[in-house]
Amino acid sequence: MIEILRVRFFANPKRHADVKWEDVEARLRRDPRALDILGRMEESGGEPDTIGFLPGAAGLVFCDCSAESPAGRRSLCYDDAALLKRKNNPPPGSAVHQAYEMGVELMPETLYRRLQELGEFDLKTSSWILTPDGIRQKGGALFCEKRYGRVFTFHNGADSYYGVRGWRGWFCVS
Repeated sequence: MIEILRVRFFANPKRHADVKWEDVEARLRRDPRALDILGRMEESGGEPDTIGFLPGAAGLVFCDCSAESPAGRRSLCYDDAALLKRKNNPPPGSAVHQAYEMGVELMPETLYRRLQELGEFDLKTSSWILTPDGIRQKGGALFCEKRYGRVFTFHNGADSYYGVRGWRGWFCVS
């Protein structure tokens, strides 16, 4: 996993201009749990990479940097409450539950927009994002995508699911 990350790190310098690979590798070697999480992100098509340090983050931020929403994480409703509500044709799971099992969180909108400043993502797909409680309590959930050179945030019923909608995760390595 370290070799995959090293190659990706040097292939995408814009994502982490102020970070040195030696620092990334040292942090990863100190935290075997991080390598396990990154391996699960990679297996599901996330192509994880670091996007550096962000204000308020507890360490070096890693997130899904696949061009499209990770293929192994699509056709899911937002969370388990929505999954239980879905009586007809339920999807195989929920985005929030998969993220929890993987050891990551869904991207909040601010992080999704930051990622979009570093490259072109979700030009053909969309990704569930962390939804504020007030919206979720009313049955909705948020997702984002990029079209026409612009990031859009939309809403849908949390129990909806589509073959082109997945989710992107993130976590920090101290």
